[in-house]
Amino acid sequence: SEFKCNGPGVVIGRKGTLGTAFFLEGAYWPHDTSLWVKDFKGNDPRFCYYLLKSLGLEKYDVGSSNPTLNRNHLHLLPARAPWPDVQSRIADILSAYDDLIENNTRRITILKDMARRLFEEWFGSSNAEAWPEGRLRDVAEPVGKSIAPMREGATTFAHFSLPAFDGGIRPVIESGASILSNKIKIEEPAILLSKLNPRIPRVWPVVALPDEPSVCSTEFLPLKAREGFNYAWVLDLVRSSTFQGMMRSAVGGTSTSHQRVRPEVVLDMPVRLPPSDLIQSYATVATPLVELASSLIEASANLRAARDLLLPKLISGEIEVRSAEEELEAAAA
Repeated sequence: SEFKCNGPGVVIGRKGTLGTAFFLEGAYWPHDTSLWVKDFKGNDPRFCYYLLKSLGLEKYDVGSSNPTLNRNHLHLLPARAPWPDVQSRIADILSAYDDLIENNTRRITILKDMARRLFEEWFGSSNAEAWPEGRLRDVAEPVGKSIAPMREGATTFAHFSLPAFDGGIRPVIESGASILSNKIKIEEPAILLSKLNPRIPRVWPVVALPDEPSVCSTEFLPLKAREGFNYAWVLDLVRSSTFQGMMRSAVGGTSTSHQRVRPEVVLDMPVRLPPSDLIQSYATVATPLVELASSLIEASANLRAARDLLLPKLISGEIEVRSAEEELEAAAA
């Protein structure tokens, strides 16, 4: 009933998800599958948090079946640290990037909530009863074609995967040689609807394609709006609580970690068909929300990339702190 440690503190995963670091301002109770720091030996706690993130601790896995870190091994790792006043400046820079990302995340959440409320207001059950019933396949169609990226080993792909969605809604840029299974090639803007474990809703609006050839996991069903319908309307339809409830009810499979909905079942799900002029009116309101959320996701991805590039270079002293402060000012402008 009492906290084990007083903050600030840093907790890292010791089993399962290795090396993931968390900074905690207040009192906390670390789990027995974690390692934690409560004595910072006079160093800046936030700097220590970023230092631990920079070490790539996952590569020190000593587990056989379950990934595990041995703290006795970690204690022996060499580490460089500047004077505490410089540590604080480095921590301020990296924390500012995190703050900008968090601010964008809050704005994206607000935009999604606005879109959800608008969709429910315009197309909720109280309005929809008089409209004819159709199927998802009537308003959206699958896009893309199967491809084996590893056969094009030298080609660099933008890979829209489930881990990439969970890690920040940003495709991973990687070579075809490193993508070992078949994917779906995406050649136009699409809505990626996850068929796997719909208890965790994953709907990825790909509003604009990267410069690299794009592929997505076969766990996604890529969709585009049919003629007479609209991207933003279809997006908010499949993100709606009603549709996601149908997805959860249609799963197959015995394992809770690998439950799927078959593509033909998804496409055959019932939907109401509103008048075309109402859909187009909705699009004029909803499309700017989709585009703004997409631009914020892109901005956050660029901020993460800049932060992750700076992190090891600031820790090692390769980049001067003042130069990094100037880069931050430019990023925040």
